[in-house]
Amino acid sequence: MHVAVYINNSLLLSHQPMNTSAADQNIFEMCKDLPEVLLFYLGLQFVNMFLGVPANLMVLWLIHKNKSDSSTSDIFIMHLAVLDTFFCLIPPLELINLVYLTTSSTWYVLRFFYGIKDSSPLFLSCICLDRYMAVLHPLTFNQLKERRYRAICAASVWVATLTYAVAKCVGTILNFHKAFTAMILAAFAFMVFCNISILWALSQSRLGHDEMHPVKKRAFKMVLIILAIIVFNYFPPVALFPFQAYFSQEVYMCYIHYIAFGFMDISSSIQPLLYLSKEKPKCPACCCKCCITKETDNIVTPEPSTVYTVNSKDFSQINIKMIV
Repeated sequence: MHVAVYINNSLLLSHQPMNTSAADQNIFEMCKDLPEVLLFYLGLQFVNMFLGVPANLMVLWLIHKNKSDSSTSDIFIMHLAVLDTFFCLIPPLELINLVYLTTSSTWYVLRFFYGIKDSSPLFLSCICLDRYMAVLHPLTFNQLKERRYRAICAASVWVATLTYAVAKCVGTILNFHKAFTAMILAAFAFMVFCNISILWALSQSRLGHDEMHPVKKRAFKMVLIILAIIVFNYFPPVALFPFQAYFSQEVYMCYIHYIAFGFMDISSSIQPLLYLSKEKPKCPACCCKCCITKETDNIVTPEPSTVYTVNSKDFSQINIKMIV
């Protein structure tokens, strides 16, 4: 069997053959009986390169441009965009390594970038936690609203990310793949919990009012979209990797492995596009007056009894706007 060289399970999730020189074959030749999935994976990686790189760079530019009016989550979004930008640059090397090369030297570079991408759910978890606190615990959120707390948290995540990436790059730690499985399971469960909690809280109508407040309605829709994207990108590895032992080595390495990572890696393009979709297009100079008139006409005046304060049990309208 061609994939017999993938004996050590700790290297399966590292994309590296244990001894490629033994068979003198690259991965594409080893998986020649199941080439569709590998082509699907490479296609998603090049989508990341051509779509994800400009999208993430635009996100970084917008955050820098609007830093005076940025939300508290933008610092995590900025670091996530930096991480995804570097990851989106590897498809050419990955294509050459998977299809043409049989040497293992390039795997050290690729494994480092794979380790960087593996840790992206940590930044996503920080974003979900920030929004969870803003909606469900507005008092605590406003007490910890200073950017220095988030800067410390982002620095801690980078330390963990680089440590994990270097350890994965070395590729000699026994059963190291279990660290990724534990991390992705914990991060997925945490993100789903935070977003479902926010959705449940936003869906609660105020006493005496049947209609959801417009700000809450927009926030509810945005969080629902975020939850759907998280499930789409991260549910395949969560559902498949813990059951690795139930698949044959050939099916797992040439089929399951690349499907799960393909869905996870495409998040490098989907996440910045979601952020960009929230940006309101600016009116041209000739239409500025018309746009201002329309925006003024569309302003909804809240009812006198609708009050949002950080001292009430309801949510601060200012905090909820960060999700919209």
